[in-house]
Amino acid sequence: MIKLIGLVPLFPLIGFLINGFFGKKISKSLSGIIASVSILASFILSVLIFIELNGSTEKSHIINLFSWINSGTLTVPFELLVDPLSALFLLIITGIGFLIHVYSIGYMHDDEGFSRFFTYLNLFVFFMLLLVLGNNYLIMFVGWEGVGLCSYLLIGFWFKNTAYNNAARKAFVMNRIGDLGFLLGIILILITFGSISYNEVFLKAGTVSTGTITCIALLLFVGAMGKSAQLPLYTWLPDAMAGPTPVSALIHAATMVTAGIYMIVRSNIFYSISDVASETVAIVGVITALFAATIGLFQNDIKKILAYSTVSQLGLMFLGLGVGAYSSSVFHVTTHAFFKALLFLGAGSVIHAMGGEQDIRKMGGLSSKIKITFVTMLIGTIAISGLPPFSGFFSKDEILAHAYEHSPLLWFFGQVTSMLTAFYMFRLLFLTFYGKFRGTHDQEHHLHESPSSMTFPLIVLAILSVVGGLLGLPEFWHMPNWMANNLDTVILRKNPSTMPHETEWMLMGIAVLAAIATIYFAYIVYMQKKTLPLKENDKMPGFQKLVYNKYFVDEFYDAVIRKPLDVLSVAFHKFFDIQIIDGIVNGVGSAVKGIGSGVRLLQTGNIGFYVISMVIGIVFIVLVTFLI
Repeated sequence: MIKLIGLVPLFPLIGFLINGFFGKKISKSLSGIIASVSILASFILSVLIFIELNGSTEKSHIINLFSWINSGTLTVPFELLVDPLSALFLLIITGIGFLIHVYSIGYMHDDEGFSRFFTYLNLFVFFMLLLVLGNNYLIMFVGWEGVGLCSYLLIGFWFKNTAYNNAARKAFVMNRIGDLGFLLGIILILITFGSISYNEVFLKAGTVSTGTITCIALLLFVGAMGKSAQLPLYTWLPDAMAGPTPVSALIHAATMVTAGIYMIVRSNIFYSISDVASETVAIVGVITALFAATIGLFQNDIKKILAYSTVSQLGLMFLGLGVGAYSSSVFHVTTHAFFKALLFLGAGSVIHAMGGEQDIRKMGGLSSKIKITFVTMLIGTIAISGLPPFSGFFSKDEILAHAYEHSPLLWFFGQVTSMLTAFYMFRLLFLTFYGKFRGTHDQEHHLHESPSSMTFPLIVLAILSVVGGLLGLPEFWHMPNWMANNLDTVILRKNPSTMPHETEWMLMGIAVLAAIATIYFAYIVYMQKKTLPLKENDKMPGFQKLVYNKYFVDEFYDAVIRKPLDVLSVAFHKFFDIQIIDGIVNGVGSAVKGIGSGVRLLQTGNIGFYVISMVIGIVFIVLVTFLI
């Protein structure tokens, strides 16, 4: 089966081509079925490959499809790599992707761009699979750019709305900033190692100076910051909620934003060698996690709350990467894919029931109206809050334990982030599903549970959110940590834990008690006291206003970066483009025109004048020849 790995990305590509060329000529239901079946075929094949790989003694297989680039000393084969890391990501991408495709059939049923939506989704999955399967940095970069393009298309899917187009453009531009760092990192890898294939590069990494490795690692991290929405390149992701909700679940919760995590785990040898790069990753990660978590406290758009939660959770993953807990971060990627996709799809079900309303201030009392959505979102909320035995508890606790071993200060900020997460997620749950309904009479009359095509994925993801923690049970429970053991061959330099079991139990107890106390506090505020968020025109306290307006980061970027660049662009246009460039071009044209006009005056039609001119010319030639 492993030799058939090329079919895994091929199936979504076929679905993209069929819907792309014939989508408007076939029925909506058939278009959705074709797109979904193509992902299902990839998922089934991925499962078979995963089973075969785990039953084999050889944990890394390179499949050479064809010779891609041969130029001088540069040879880049088009190779696919099947190992425990790529096989796991295949399951996440195709499994979650299939559920979201099924959900989209119900969610997008009445949309006029139905087939176009599934065309973009299939293309996205193709590029994401290419990103994780490529055996060199160039193939990864092709997939990297491809998912960026699809993100732009899907965020701006409803292109008749100017605000959505602006959000899509913002995502595209900010990702390009990060991608420049990634591209420079690839170029430096090529210059340093003479190759961009993983096996050749990683084999020689220990022979290169630490300074060069640090530079490579930091450049790659810049790319990860853009794609995985870390400070300062995070502002595109909350705005990306302009896209349809299934897009938010697929791209901005389970797959695309985790590409940066995948890239750093794949390149873990660089970060294991460079302490500077690792510390940078950890510090940026924990600052992003805490920063985004505080913003989520006072947001009222149900999707925006989940968006900032995603930024925060990604920050925790980077914290894990920075302290050398690579398998723990991948574990959290996996569990996060379950419960965050569940929460986004649950939010979509709420929005569907509310007739498009996304403001939680206008909801309330929905638990009895959309029971399946409520129960599944409750499970997702508990999981992301880090309560046992749900999946988020195990993965988050593992990252925090490694952070404590590295630096108690990093653990403290990570723990505060976890508490804030529990607070704003239960705030969302209480305000949405409890109390009295605060919407309009028409909205209340419209309330109904979503169709089975939408609730089925919610149920499956809810089950995964409950049992997903079994993938990485703590070893001191005398249970095998499957995730760590599975990725053992991918992590090239190990950083084994020496923490006493008593300390681990203590940290686990602190995390659970802190989460319970935070949830109880949210219960008192929003259930017992029935506190409601302030309205748009209400006066807010200073700090709350600052956080509600997201610390005015977008306004700061606009004032400090965009406007000065606009002024500089106008200045260059007026003076450099018009005066110099256009002046030179227009000057040459005017000179030629003037000379032509002068020469034209010599054409008088007088034969005597022509004879005299010829004589003068001959005399001039003779004199020049004589003098020379």
